Amino acid sequence: MRTGGVKPRARIGKRRLVPPRAFGIMGSWTNERSMTVRIALFRAREDAAGSAARLRRLGFSVAELPVIEIAPLPFAPAKARYDAVVATSAKAFLSEAPVDRASPLFAVGARTARAGEARGWRLAAPPAPDAERLIETLERLIEPGASVLYLAGRDRKYALEAALGATRALEVVEVYAAEARTGWRPAEARALSSCAFALHYSQRSAALAARLAEAASLSGRFAAMTHVCLSADVAGPLEALGSAHVLVAERPDEPALFAALSRAALVSFR
Repeated sequence: MRTGGVKPRARIGKRRLVPPRAFGIMGSWTNERSMTVRIALFRAREDAAGSAARLRRLGFSVAELPVIEIAPLPFAPAKARYDAVVATSAKAFLSEAPVDRASPLFAVGARTARAGEARGWRLAAPPAPDAERLIETLERLIEPGASVLYLAGRDRKYALEAALGATRALEVVEVYAAEARTGWRPAEARALSSCAFALHYSQRSAALAARLAEAASLSGRFAAMTHVCLSADVAGPLEALGSAHVLVAERPDEPALFAALSRAALVSFR
């Protein structure tokens, strides 16, 4: 059962979100016996490094346990120039795209925008916070019938394609793949056993983490952890498994995720 606050087993009649704390989350997260609070981080290595560093600056201990590995894919767009180029992940720029950099770039997230700019692209609008807002921006700024190139991952949600495919000349090229790992190394499995909390950034990685925990004979340990999720969508696989302690951040961004984690850590050591 998932809770809406930080008391994991409190029953609620309606889904609620975990509000961020008004206080800062600086300081060392240790309990009265000086045991550092350890967090399992299941992101791909390329994404986990920054998140792990930020968690450690807050005083947490981190076990980096990636469940996917990122690999660029070869691709060849049909044209050299487009009315708009779209990217929803910084991974879209792992390799050079054979497209005219004069094509205006629309991106989701500041990190994606920075990665595109580092490859020589020009942002046509401030980065959108999510795909829904990006769709709104594109529908406002890009004329019907305009050519749009989407630099996509192999595993993705199809909201952008569904929204733009009927009104724009949308071309989708898969430029990277997030390949699922088949198992953790023994040292990684041991590290999971030492974690009290887990952070989840995507629905797919949450489901894969549960699968790898089962493969390592750690399903019980995984279920007993407090799982802090970026959104209700991300929490879905954990709820389906019956995990007892599942929290959801108020907003789908990392500061809100860390705030929910901090609140849960406070409660657990009272």
